[in-house]
Amino acid sequence: MSMDRTIEKKKGLRPKHIAYIVGVSLFLFLIIKISLSSHTSTFKVERDKISIETVKEGEFNDYIRVIGKVEPITTIFLDAIEGGRVEEKLIEEGSIVKKGDVILRLSNSNLNLSILNSEAHLAEQTNNLRNTLIRMEQEKIAVKTEILQLDMTIQRQKRAYEQNEVLIKDELIPKEDYLRSKEDYLYSVDLKKLKMEKQRQDSLYRSVHIAQMEFALANMQKNLKMVHERVENLKVKAPVDGQLGMLDAEIGQLIGNGTRIGQINVLTDYKIEADIDEHHIDRVQHNLEASFDRQDEDYSLRVRKVYPEVREGQFKIDMVFTSDKPDNIRTGQTYHIKLQLGQPQHAMMIPRGGFFQSTGGQWVYVLDPSGEFAIKRNIKIGKQNPQYYEIIEGLNPGEQVITSSYDTFGENDKLILR
Repeated sequence: MSMDRTIEKKKGLRPKHIAYIVGVSLFLFLIIKISLSSHTSTFKVERDKISIETVKEGEFNDYIRVIGKVEPITTIFLDAIEGGRVEEKLIEEGSIVKKGDVILRLSNSNLNLSILNSEAHLAEQTNNLRNTLIRMEQEKIAVKTEILQLDMTIQRQKRAYEQNEVLIKDELIPKEDYLRSKEDYLYSVDLKKLKMEKQRQDSLYRSVHIAQMEFALANMQKNLKMVHERVENLKVKAPVDGQLGMLDAEIGQLIGNGTRIGQINVLTDYKIEADIDEHHIDRVQHNLEASFDRQDEDYSLRVRKVYPEVREGQFKIDMVFTSDKPDNIRTGQTYHIKLQLGQPQHAMMIPRGGFFQSTGGQWVYVLDPSGEFAIKRNIKIGKQNPQYYEIIEGLNPGEQVITSSYDTFGENDKLILR
């Protein structure tokens, strides 16, 4: 019976061991590479095609630039009070006018006919009043005459009644004659009372009727006067001294009642009108200071009025001079004006640039001290003026920032400068 023989294991690396070692090494290499590699996306740019500015500290002037247009301090509009056809044009646009100068003469045939009708009606009413007064006076005289005659009759009847009263006691006359004389007398007395009451009522009626007719006549006279004034309104006159800035009327043109036909510019002073982006509407207020430079001279302004209405993203302001005005100032001239929104203050800032349109001022590319690359960094921008943005946080003085447009950089976190 044979004995089992112990087989000794071979020492050294076998092929399968080499495969394990290589696999493990590759796995460790990948792990180390992944851990050491950066997830930051990069983009290569040419240094000479970008703008780089340095963050600095200094005095930040809180202002905006606006374009202002010179306008007269006051504009008076000319409206046709009375409509009509243009018969004569006496003054041309651009002419200097005095208050009361006739600019246009209009004609209106309907208005002339209205005057004729009013005059005829007034004459008729005047004649009716005159005839009524005559008739009432005649009636008044007639009533007085009747009362006089009645007084005489009463006196006679009273004597006859008193005589018959004495005679009837002695039975010298028939009783019928006595009673008839008494009845006639009492009837005449009552009749006089009625006549007197009628006279009083007629007097009151005449007073009221005459007053009514006189009132109606006075109104008709006023109406006629107003119609004549309407005829006078066919002369379009200058309401103030100034310059006729616009006149929209030609010979033969029909102009309706209330139509705006022109304007007069009061040239005693000037104002500057400017349109401002609605972004600033909460900061632009009455009495803000402004200035502009013209022919090496500085001129000061003050905001006189802020119009609250916003149209097409802009609102309007009026400014007036607080210093001397340019010698050659004319309506329609434009000035580039610096409008001060607040007092200067110490701040950190960077120059304006195209980056703002891409980022909205929320982040920028900040250069590494080596100058070889730039990293995206979040920032916070405060106020801005035509030259600088105020930096509230995210940057330090002396750091360099790419301020040109970011449109070609995409969403990369790192820029490699070449």
